[in-house]
Amino acid sequence: MQLSVFQDGFSAALLGHAAPTPWLQALQAQPGFAVYRNTVIKACIDALQASYPTVCQLVGEDWFRAAAAVHARAHPPRDGRLMDYGAGFADFLAGFAPAVALPYLPAVARLDRCWTECHLAADAPAVDRSWWAHQRPEDLASLRLRPHPAARWAWCDEHPAYALWQHHRDRAPVPQALSWEGDGGLLTRPGAAVAWHALPRAGCVFLNACAAGLALEAAATQALAAGPHTDFAQLLGTLLDSGALCHPTNT
Repeated sequence: MQLSVFQDGFSAALLGHAAPTPWLQALQAQPGFAVYRNTVIKACIDALQASYPTVCQLVGEDWFRAAAAVHARAHPPRDGRLMDYGAGFADFLAGFAPAVALPYLPAVARLDRCWTECHLAADAPAVDRSWWAHQRPEDLASLRLRPHPAARWAWCDEHPAYALWQHHRDRAPVPQALSWEGDGGLLTRPGAAVAWHALPRAGCVFLNACAAGLALEAAATQALAAGPHTDFAQLLGTLLDSGALCHPTNT
């Protein structure tokens, strides 16, 4: 038997997806195999719970771990680094029938994922207000600012996902009078720790435009079209202060 055949069959057996071949049936009949299978699934569930703490707080540990077990069996890890496991958990929740009564949950999960990606992202120098002040006014319109590698942002049209996420992350009670409307958030890592800030729709559109390589003038135009009443100078100051932007490209 080829090693790859054994490995693929063994992995499938761990997740209950194995074909009923004699050697796999014999393997699964071993008393220790069930223990090993449970250990693997538990590791996946533990990794998801560590990566999605806000979702877990919102739904409770029992509900979360039951959902995580379903996800783990359907979407096993493809990498040994479990800290990065579960990138598609928000999309899974969007199609998970027991979560239909919690329509904001996938958006909250995306913010939890943003935290993980921000935490794991590469380091790079960020630009700040001092750098900005030294730019020639005639060059500003053509600057192509880049989002920092650790910057993550998300906007939710229907629900105050960031407000829910932020209050749980800050261990603060959610206000009874929380305005139930769309909002957005920005996560950055200016030092060793991840930081987060509320971000208007215009800010998310601006960062999307920068990520697409647009020059500052075009990116600002898109941002102001999305939020006509946005104070763009204040928005840009927030992005500079939070370490969300990198030095511009030359093209």
